[in-house]
Amino acid sequence: MKHPRKIIIDTDPGQDDAVAILLALASPDEIEVLALTAVAGNVPLPLTQRNARTIVELSGRDVPVFAGCDAPLKRKLVTAEHVHGKTGLDGIPLPDPVLALQDTHAVDFLIESLRHNAPGSVTLCPLGPLTNIATAFDRAPDIIPRVAEIVLMGGAYFEVGNITPAAEFNIYVDPEAAEIVFKSGVPLVVMPLDVTHKALTSRAWVEEMRGLGTPVGRAVASWTDFFERFDTAKYGSEGAPLHDPCVIAYLIEPGLFSGRHVNVEIETVSDLTLGMTVADWWRVTKRAPNALFIGSVDRDGFYRLLSERLARL
Repeated sequence: MKHPRKIIIDTDPGQDDAVAILLALASPDEIEVLALTAVAGNVPLPLTQRNARTIVELSGRDVPVFAGCDAPLKRKLVTAEHVHGKTGLDGIPLPDPVLALQDTHAVDFLIESLRHNAPGSVTLCPLGPLTNIATAFDRAPDIIPRVAEIVLMGGAYFEVGNITPAAEFNIYVDPEAAEIVFKSGVPLVVMPLDVTHKALTSRAWVEEMRGLGTPVGRAVASWTDFFERFDTAKYGSEGAPLHDPCVIAYLIEPGLFSGRHVNVEIETVSDLTLGMTVADWWRVTKRAPNALFIGSVDRDGFYRLLSERLARL
């Protein structure tokens, strides 16, 4: 009997974060969600922690939510209301969450969890800027070798940037934090725009979600409709990329994805390419590989998995 994998989801919800969290909470056989740790990113921290609690409540599951860092390590916060709306979860009105926010700071919770659980038993799943994770690593270096793996959404190489010409949003918001995480030595799996832009929604799938007739189905359809308007206008694509659910889908069914184990460095100095994830895809340097950089996804398999799991909630 395989035990579910223990994970902590570090998140800045965000409609696609919400779908990722729901996918994880719908998959208890594969995934045990220890907690959600909120970070400032798509919207400021008071909204991301509130949205995280709203999503847990919508799922009908019971998972603690901790609020973490409200600003990047060294920079002013850049947010993405232009994509996700004022609340970060625009698209459908949801009731105020009743679920209480935990008193402990997310960084303290991360440190305590990694010290308390057996070494190599907890996977971190960052869906936003890496501020909480980097702060925990900086404050308690003893936890770094205890992390099983970090599976994160962030970065881009062939797809270039979505917030600047060269950088993807999550990494751009806190490049110094990303640098700490990418240099930490923890095994990394990276879901860059290169793969998430191949995971585009379709009208049929959105209507299938709405057709579930459940609060979760209606919310997912409305959220997708909301940010699809922005993405279709921007990329001229059929639908919108569901970025963050790729992280959770990988944990459940890694065979849906393929990539290369390569070196990835984070640009923290250049004005022009700040936050760029420089992936040595063609292995032209002698730099040691530090990440499985994902490049492709079985799109139909990915949406089949999402449909099957979200219908359970």
